[in-house]
Amino acid sequence: MPLPRSLLLAVFFFSILVHVDVLAQDYDGEDEGYHPKSEDSCNGVFLTYTFESRTKEFPHVKNASAQAYAFKSTATVLNAMTEDLKAWKIFIGFQHDEILVSASGAVIMDGTDYPAHVGNGTSLSGYPQADLLNSIDTAGDMNQIMVTIQMTGTQFGVKPPAVPMPKTIKLTNDGFDCPKPTRKDSHMFVCCVKNKKYKKAKPTETRFLPRQHADLTIAYDVLQAYDSNYMAQVTIDNNSPLGRLDNWNLTWEWKRGEFIYSMKGAYTLRHDFSDCIYSEAAKYYKDLDFSPVMSCEKKPIIVDLPPERANDSQIGRLPYCCKNGTLLPPIMDISKSKAIFQMQVYKIEPDLNRTALYPPQNFKIVGFLNPQYKCGPPIRVSPMEFPDPSGLMSTSYAMASWQVACNITRPEARKSRCCVTFSAYYNDSVVPCSTCACGCPEEASCNPKAPAVLLPPEALLIPAENRSAKARAWAQIKHTSLPKRLPCWDTCGVSINWHIMSNYRSGWTARITLFNWRDYTFKNWFAAVRIPKAYKGYENVYSFNGTKLSEINNTIFLQGLQYMNYLLPQTEGKSPDDFKLPGKQQSVISFKKKATPGINIMRGDGFPTRVFFDGEECALPDTIPRAGDGHRPPVGVVPALMAAVMVFALLMDNLC
Repeated sequence: MPLPRSLLLAVFFFSILVHVDVLAQDYDGEDEGYHPKSEDSCNGVFLTYTFESRTKEFPHVKNASAQAYAFKSTATVLNAMTEDLKAWKIFIGFQHDEILVSASGAVIMDGTDYPAHVGNGTSLSGYPQADLLNSIDTAGDMNQIMVTIQMTGTQFGVKPPAVPMPKTIKLTNDGFDCPKPTRKDSHMFVCCVKNKKYKKAKPTETRFLPRQHADLTIAYDVLQAYDSNYMAQVTIDNNSPLGRLDNWNLTWEWKRGEFIYSMKGAYTLRHDFSDCIYSEAAKYYKDLDFSPVMSCEKKPIIVDLPPERANDSQIGRLPYCCKNGTLLPPIMDISKSKAIFQMQVYKIEPDLNRTALYPPQNFKIVGFLNPQYKCGPPIRVSPMEFPDPSGLMSTSYAMASWQVACNITRPEARKSRCCVTFSAYYNDSVVPCSTCACGCPEEASCNPKAPAVLLPPEALLIPAENRSAKARAWAQIKHTSLPKRLPCWDTCGVSINWHIMSNYRSGWTARITLFNWRDYTFKNWFAAVRIPKAYKGYENVYSFNGTKLSEINNTIFLQGLQYMNYLLPQTEGKSPDDFKLPGKQQSVISFKKKATPGINIMRGDGFPTRVFFDGEECALPDTIPRAGDGHRPPVGVVPALMAAVMVFALLMDNLC
């Protein structure tokens, strides 16, 4: 008997549903992202980058290269090794003036805030999943061996249908080699493998990464932990012989809704609990009085306590605290090269248990006229060891420890805060600081692109913005031409003059003069000069303390003598019409030629190649004095010293 037509249709649709269900079971748990075939054969770390979509942003412009597009992309990091990948780091070589607005699952390694200009590429590190476990120990759990980074941002100039892909993508962890990535349409992928020749550090018994060496390190140690809060200690160590911070400001970003309830050894500049009341914290801590809370800011600014609060029983009484934010190089005073403070940190859901401990991210530290530090992400390290507070011969450990490594970066062009002028006995002119060495003034009357013009020596005692008349008069005397618009001045708060005083058969001398054009006293100042061709011949410095730095090649470290280590601020002239006078210190430095055969002072071997003041690298002039125009015959050492005394007396007379 034939089956009814309706029954046949029901059987047909049922079979389709069963087939679809079987297919669904076969692909259960599979990631829907892009998975190239080469992923299966990778025995290393497999990286992918996928451009997903973009939309045209306002304003809409006719110039295709200036049109902005909002884009979305995804990057993945898969650990395909048999061992764990600790603290993964990747570099994405953006190249289309991209501005990164967000990146879930990762943070920018140099601590740049969003929106971040990443047109020259950027490095990302994992947060909160900094480590990727191996597949064997996790039964292939993709959530533990792979991380997905969802990125949004803006890119310029790539008109559809062209795809704005990065130049490259690579793993930057030590010991890995990454070949050129493969690109297919809107996808890019690469398998990075371990370099067999890479020499790993000696294995340790800990499962954490070794501590890093850097110019400045920040340790974040959890001393006590409870379900809803923990006690942390932050230690800042200055390790560089040329690093320094005055009035340091430390900031970071809380990523999980934390807030600082109380602090010892430091404080936050803004004490306002309103951010907590209107945050997720208020939903959980309904009965908590927020008025005594130290800081509810997502990005607090933390500063050191003044010395008079060192013995305060509530906020002081910590070793190495309360120095007004001064961190000196260890070579000057090792007791002042470290700072410590403690804080009680409150957490919110879902981190309400003792073991849910996460450090803040995006650490930044700055000082006053100090070097620029670029800090990496917090790296989990072995717990910090402390002497037992009972005084017994035992050791106590932190519950968890992280370390942030910060290194000094060279200032970009026209972004220095100090500069150098050059002069010599064999040339009447001073080579001034380069145009806009510390940034351009907000004036249209000067030329920011013109090279600096030569000056007479007495112009060094006049503020840079008032040297135009001297420059014009000197050009007439020397019969040199000037541009229609004179170059802009240097705008630097500190300038240093290096003057070659004498050159004789067995040696030569130089004079270094420091000028302070700020309304600020530099206490315990120091300077350093790198002078490769003359370093071995250094003999003595007469009004400062001088030291050869063995840690840094060819560098001489200079600092003020005891009770003379203040570089005073600028002062008013004798009358209201007089120019302001800079604070000033100077000394003669002598060199011997026996240890530097072949040195040629007349050709410029006596000028430094790098100069530092309080750790900040100073901008050097564009040229050096040459024997020729204004040439004077070489003089002996005795007349040279007499000339130095006369110049010094003249300068002192002008200052008095």
